[in-house]
Amino acid sequence: MSTHPFKFKKFTVNQDQCAMKIGTDGVLIGAWASLENYPSNILDIGTGTGVISLILAQRSNAENIEAVEIDDNAFEQATSNFENSPWGDRLFCYHASIQEFATEMSEEEPYDLIISNPPFYTEDYKTNDKARDTARFTDAMPFQHLIVCAAHLLSEIGKFVVIIPKKEEVEFLKISEEHHLHLQKKCNVKGTKSSPIKRVMLELGFDKITPNTTTLTIEIERHKYTPEYIELVKDFYLKM
Repeated sequence: MSTHPFKFKKFTVNQDQCAMKIGTDGVLIGAWASLENYPSNILDIGTGTGVISLILAQRSNAENIEAVEIDDNAFEQATSNFENSPWGDRLFCYHASIQEFATEMSEEEPYDLIISNPPFYTEDYKTNDKARDTARFTDAMPFQHLIVCAAHLLSEIGKFVVIIPKKEEVEFLKISEEHHLHLQKKCNVKGTKSSPIKRVMLELGFDKITPNTTTLTIEIERHKYTPEYIELVKDFYLKM
C-alpha cells in the first residue's frame, strides 16, 4: 500500500508512519456523518492518520475536534497532520486507549458527535505486522469497549457514528441497545449495484426514533462512480 502523502482538495494527509493507509471507509464516514445538531465538541476514536477529524474540520464549525489513538506512530502522524492542516487550532490528538481516555475525560464536557472507523477483522488469523494487526483487529478495541466509552462520553443530544462490516451489525446494535444507544440512521454501502452489502454506516443516539435507512452504491463499474457517491465525497477528493 502507498506510503505517499494523500492529497485532498483542502488538506494533505501523510501516512508513511501509519499501518492503515487512507481508504474509502474513513472518507465515507467523515463525509456521511450528520452535522444537523451543529456539534461544538467532536471526538474521533482510533483516528489513525487523522483523516476523519480533518474531514469534519473542513465540514463543520466545531470549536473542538479531539482524536484518540493508541498506536505510537499513528499518534505522531495524526498530530503532525493536524498541525499542518488549515484547522490546527481546532484539532488535538490524545495518545491513549479509549478506556484510558474515557476515564480521564469523564468529568469534562460531553461530545455532541463521536465518530469511529473501528478495527474490523474478527477472523482468527493475523499477519506478521503487529502495527497493522493492532489497527485492523477488533481485539485491539472490542466493540464492547467502544460502545461503553461512547455512551459514557456522549451528550444527551449527541450522535455516535460508526462504519462497520455488515456481518457485525446485529451484534453491534445489540450491545448498543444494552447501553441505551438506539439506531437512528443507517446507510448500507455496496461496491456496485450487483455486489452484496459489505459495510454499514450507523448513527446512534439516546432518543428512540424510527431509523432512516438508505443504500449507497459506490461504483457503476470499475473507476466509474455513481452520482450519489460523487455528491457525498466531491468536496474532498481531488478528482471528483
